Amino acid sequence: MMRALNDNNPPPRTPRAALLARPRWDVEGRDWPNRDASQFVHAAGLRWHLQQMGCGPVLLLIHGTSAATHSWRTLAPLLAEHFTVVAPDLPGHGFTQTPAPARMTLDAMAQDLAALLRGLGHQPVLVAGHSAGAALLARMCLDGSIAPAGVVALNGALLPIGGAAGRFMLPLARLLASSTMVPRLMARFARNPGMVERMLVDTGSSIEPDGIDYYRRLVGSPGHVAAALRMMASWRLERTAQELPQLATRLLLIAGSNDKTIAASNSAQVQRMVPGARIELMPGLGHLAHEERPHDVRDIMVEFARDAGLLPRLLAAAE
Repeated sequence: MMRALNDNNPPPRTPRAALLARPRWDVEGRDWPNRDASQFVHAAGLRWHLQQMGCGPVLLLIHGTSAATHSWRTLAPLLAEHFTVVAPDLPGHGFTQTPAPARMTLDAMAQDLAALLRGLGHQPVLVAGHSAGAALLARMCLDGSIAPAGVVALNGALLPIGGAAGRFMLPLARLLASSTMVPRLMARFARNPGMVERMLVDTGSSIEPDGIDYYRRLVGSPGHVAAALRMMASWRLERTAQELPQLATRLLLIAGSNDKTIAASNSAQVQRMVPGARIELMPGLGHLAHEERPHDVRDIMVEFARDAGLLPRLLAAAE
């Protein structure tokens, strides 16, 4: 497995990729949060960017659609006080290479992420995913490619979008994902003053200026936008949702009451579907609750890990 801390030798670009510039490690990643924890590795035919920090039992963090490792910028170091934290950029996101379109489905991404973990030699005992990242981890648990003691869904997108919205959004996402012009236009619009701020407000969250800037860098990249659109167009959650009652792993659902992207009622519905699932509602927080209140999310996750026997109770007295 190759490891490097530079991006001087990016993979060859196809004609389509040449039109969809991706974030560059030496430009957009020049002062990336927790940059000293970053590494580049090869697995499943892709060049992945990931961050690893801390020591102790392995905790895997998976971001959501159109995000990257920056979304864990504060939470990951807090969790690294208790765990070996491993956080990759998903395929096509951030600084990880974009796969062929057929590999952007939920099943394929789960397989490729499992290959990454095998290459790293990691068997996570706890996994946490934000939004679509939670669905990816649930799929991996159901497939048996990972067997953690607990799963944390942070405003998890575990259910298909229902009603007219679902019937409209999926065909639209497919149409947009098939174009090279649309991601370029969206990236151009995202560079306009105030555009990213408005997009984040629409999630129900309020984050600090540095966090907004990292999102601006990503959505200002046509390649990153194209991968996010392809992911949304390719994912099918129906089978995973149907199989959720079979999830044997402990499930903790953390939901922001002000989430305007994935309503907290979705987490309540999942709780009713999965035996033994527990829900923690975070009042006033939106879809990016883990970025708004990382210390509170850390406390909830650490307590969940202790309940699962992953961390000794005696640590509580020393904190």
